[in-house]
This record gives sequence, C-alpha cells and structure tokens, in this order.
Amino acid sequence: MNAVIPAPAQATVPVAGGGVFPVRRIYCVGRNYVEHAQEMGFTGREPPFFFMKPADAVVAVAEGETGVIDYPSLTQNLHHEIELVVAIGAGGRDIAAADAFKHIYGYAVGLDMTRRDLQGEMKKQGRPWCIGKGFDQSAPIGPIHAASASGELSRGAITLAVNGQPRQAGDLSQLIWKVGEIIEHLSRAWVLAPGDLIFTGTPAGVAAVLAGDVMLGAIEGLGSLRVAVR
Repeated sequence: MNAVIPAPAQATVPVAGGGVFPVRRIYCVGRNYVEHAQEMGFTGREPPFFFMKPADAVVAVAEGETGVIDYPSLTQNLHHEIELVVAIGAGGRDIAAADAFKHIYGYAVGLDMTRRDLQGEMKKQGRPWCIGKGFDQSAPIGPIHAASASGELSRGAITLAVNGQPRQAGDLSQLIWKVGEIIEHLSRAWVLAPGDLIFTGTPAGVAAVLAGDVMLGAIEGLGSLRVAVR
C-alpha cells in the first residue's frame, strides 16, 4: 500500500562494533534510586512506575563524538538525569525476572532530559506530565554494547559531570528495582518487543543545565556520553 505522506525516518542507535539498533518504544522507570527519590520528596521502595518517551526523542551519539541538543521551549528549568539504558532484543509478555537477561540485546549510557518546571506544574494539577518528559531531543543515548560481550550489568559506577564539575554519582547496584525486576513488571503491562529501550532510573544530584553547558555521563564498562546544550 502506498503511503499518502512521506514515511517518518526510523530512529536508530549505533551499536558498538558496527550496525544500528532500530528503536520501537522508550520506557522509563521513575524514582529508582533511594537518594534520588528522597531529593524528589519520596522515600522507600514504592511499587515501580513507568512513563514513556516517543522513539524520535532519541539523539544518538557515536562513540567519541559530542551530541548536541537544543535548549527546549516552554521551560526555564531543564534537568539532566544520567541512566543505564537496556535495549531489548527478544520480546515477550509476563517475563520472569530470572529469565530477563535472555531478552536483553545490550546496554547503553543515556540521558533522561526533563523540563522540571513543567513536570512539577503538572504534578500539582494532578495531570499527566508527558510535557515534562516526552519532548523533542529528550533522550540522548550513546552506543549500545552487546550483552553477549558485557555480561549482565548489576554493578558499576554511574556518573555525570557538567562543564567538568561532578553532579551525579552512584552505582548500578543501588537500583531499587533491578533490571530483571523492571523487565518483569514492564512485561506484565505491555508486550515487550525487539527495539524497545528501557531507561532504568537516575541517581541523586539532578540539576539544571543551560545553553552552552556540556554534559559528560559515564557508566563503568559502557564508556561515556558527551552532550552539549545549545
């Protein structure tokens, strides 16, 4: 069947060693490190909850390059959130946590950029906060590293600096809901499929960036992600 308008470009992420990973959906886990939950005004191991970003929010950054995002409209409080990203290679529903690793293609370093002022206003009004999370260029991501090479990632330093000054620092072992548990819960609510990305949550230290700032995020074993704001 002929398309009546030009088909949109497929969002892709480079894969370390060659090739690209086509993106289907982006799922994100909220408040998944204790100290970050506390800085957002919450405590404890609450049930996991999720939000989504559009696939075309991806800003793919090749290894050794500097990605560029535009300072978005409507906000005066753009925040960085450094996160481990899980790339799904085999789909399914009702996946047990113990079986989750079989469904993972690989891992990457990602940024969940957030219009914090808009998110906060929507929270106060009891309205959905997609406008604070799912905007254009809100999901910068570095190359995906195959899980067959990295093994299962359950620990390792996760950090972010802005203009050379440390902002966020944690360890993957501090995830409240571990990757397998995240996949278990997600696959009960949605059928996961190859091409899905899961942003797994951010450690404490989220803060604002301005036009001209350069963010450098890193996860042990996955390299770094460098993104400039213009």
